[in-house]
Amino acid sequence: MNIVFISMDTMRASRLGCYGYGKPTSPYMDQIAEQGVLFERAYAADIPTEVAHTGIFTGKVGLRTGVVSHGSPLTQLPKKESWLPSLLQNQGFTTAAVDNLYQLKEWFARGYRYYINSVQKTRSIDGKSVNELAFKWIREHKEDDFFLFLHYWDPHTPYQPPASYVPAFYDQTRDPYDPANRSMDAAYNHAAYPFFKHHHYDLLGPITDAAYVNALYDAEVRYLDDRLRELDELLIAEGVYEDTLLILFGDHGESLTEHDIYWDHCGLYETSVQVPMIMRWPGRIPEGRRVKGLVQQVDMLPTILEAAGIMTPTNIDGRSLWPSIRGEADGTHDAVYLSECAWQASRGIVTKDYKFIRTLDAGPFVRPPRELFDLRVDPDETVNIAESSPAIADELAYQLDNWTEKMLNGRADPMLKQIEVGLPFRNRIHEILLQYGLTWDEWIQDPRRDRFDEASAARHAGR
Repeated sequence: MNIVFISMDTMRASRLGCYGYGKPTSPYMDQIAEQGVLFERAYAADIPTEVAHTGIFTGKVGLRTGVVSHGSPLTQLPKKESWLPSLLQNQGFTTAAVDNLYQLKEWFARGYRYYINSVQKTRSIDGKSVNELAFKWIREHKEDDFFLFLHYWDPHTPYQPPASYVPAFYDQTRDPYDPANRSMDAAYNHAAYPFFKHHHYDLLGPITDAAYVNALYDAEVRYLDDRLRELDELLIAEGVYEDTLLILFGDHGESLTEHDIYWDHCGLYETSVQVPMIMRWPGRIPEGRRVKGLVQQVDMLPTILEAAGIMTPTNIDGRSLWPSIRGEADGTHDAVYLSECAWQASRGIVTKDYKFIRTLDAGPFVRPPRELFDLRVDPDETVNIAESSPAIADELAYQLDNWTEKMLNGRADPMLKQIEVGLPFRNRIHEILLQYGLTWDEWIQDPRRDRFDEASAARHAGR
């Protein structure tokens, strides 16, 4: 058998047609979903990218491995940890990746016979380049039983889709640079602006219409959809389609202005933690199956190992999805526990009906210490009912505390260690501010775009 394991970085479930979105972002992914199984409530328990992928490849949540942050020098993953590519390689699979996570942390290259770095000099890790590298490798190894990990970065910021993809998602009679449009003001005057100015605002130009940035995201999704169609065409042409288990997943989602988060993936809200998860294996996975119950990313490791006939490690947090795929169950968990420790430090729990979030450090955001949402009537998480429904909030907080204590098993809490030295992205912003004669404390009191831009212009003029 072959396994093609596809990470769609920053893919928000609710922007795909098969998850209910009305715009034509994903016609081919929708077709793949119809050919296999789609998990309606799949969650990234740990966000963002570094911690999500670590959980996916170990089958363990961040508190179990100690990897809870992103871009932190405190983080290490012991070599004794189970690792999906290594487990498959040990059982005779030829393992390969087209990826660049190795540049974040060395452990992302473990277990691969072939690790092909996808970094390039032109457009930010373009899906076409990923395909070019992957297609060559597939042609050369189509006679092997292989595991191929493909990491696509469309639609991660900066959103720079080919221009031809934009008109389908943005009214062409509107001017995205109209000076009378003030919908970008909240983003430009946010405390995170010093980071995002160089990361993507300067690359996109003086946009004034927030709807245009959202349209660029949708266009990026459609661009990736076309790349996945090309991949399937290659699998068919090379005769490996029928024997290939194809898995599509998002490592995390993306907030598109919701919750005071402007085109990034923090906050334990549905926009950032509910991700697509779709599997297809002709003749082995029933077509058109939709699983409504809760599942999470760590469930993919035991599912893949079971498909390959490989014994699953006993000390993991993931549970096989096969009972749900066969219709014998509807999900793997009664609750999914959530964590982030990069922009913000928060933990949460999501159940069938509710979401509870506890924020320990809000970073550049303003957050209450506790949030509770009734997802049945408020799926967009707009009304915090923690104070009006204290009994429910207290019960979920109690569950969260018990789970945290169980996962730590007497070890020090890595989130508290990270807070002590500073959250990675807050530290990055502070480093940027110091270059312009500002401090974090000064900036957070008055985070205006013109204030930062004036300091930046003055520094450059003084060179």
